[in-house]
Amino acid sequence: MSEIRPRRSVLAMPGANARALEKARSLPADVILIDLEDGTAPAAKAAARESVAAAVAARGFGAREVVVRINPPETEDGEADLAALAAAAPDAVLVPKVKTSDALIAVGSRLRRLGAPASTRVWAMIETPMAVVNAAEIASAARDVDARLSALVVGPNDLLKAGRIPPPGRAALVPWLMQVLAAARAYEIEAIDGVYTNFKDEAGFEAECRQGRELGFDGKMLIHPSQIGPANAAFAPDPEELALARRIATVFDAPENHGLGVVAIEGRMVERLHVEAARRLIAMAEAIDRLGA
Repeated sequence: MSEIRPRRSVLAMPGANARALEKARSLPADVILIDLEDGTAPAAKAAARESVAAAVAARGFGAREVVVRINPPETEDGEADLAALAAAAPDAVLVPKVKTSDALIAVGSRLRRLGAPASTRVWAMIETPMAVVNAAEIASAARDVDARLSALVVGPNDLLKAGRIPPPGRAALVPWLMQVLAAARAYEIEAIDGVYTNFKDEAGFEAECRQGRELGFDGKMLIHPSQIGPANAAFAPDPEELALARRIATVFDAPENHGLGVVAIEGRMVERLHVEAARRLIAMAEAIDRLGA
């Protein structure tokens, strides 16, 4: 089983806002996503880059995963972002506007040449129709050691705009979302659902979180701290689901069931293939407990 790490809530914070970054140190988000791209004005990028690299290097975010969204890597700002972050060693860099796997391999190779540790992974934004069409090819970069790819993140607002889909548009996006999810699962990487911009619409946000979980996403990108609690709740293992997973693991671990492919549990036939899913759910619950969130 690959590393289990909760990514229920991925809170985006502007890199130029030092106060927001300080506040992020105490927020119960699983992932702090520091934005040097869209969330940082052009005139503020250089100063933000320096302060973000220092904040990441200081390791003040506790057990939270720290990811930094860079500027497009083919730009001067993107290249400078990679150079500054290589030594700071965030958990991952998020590459925007990815359309093919070549861009990810180039970023990973650049990080290696800059001396970034292998623990610094690469995430990819899927925010154009071309990226959706190429989702499997992009996700295949996970098989390339240089690429370091470990997650795909959906950018729904960009997809709605490019697709000329009128608001709210979520239903129309579902086939696109599932294409991204299938690509992520095919190459055994994470898939993060995109933002819900109306942070004052609590009911709408909670409904979209539930749908994202039902579709199979691992978590959701957020734009406001008020969204952390609902996202953490929606993407955490359901108590009944977790209890069943523990029963499945216990039954299959029993000596008398060793080697059996199918076992009856509470009136239903459970195959051994379900054991891996059960154990992953248990490991996720344990990882969440360790975060204390």
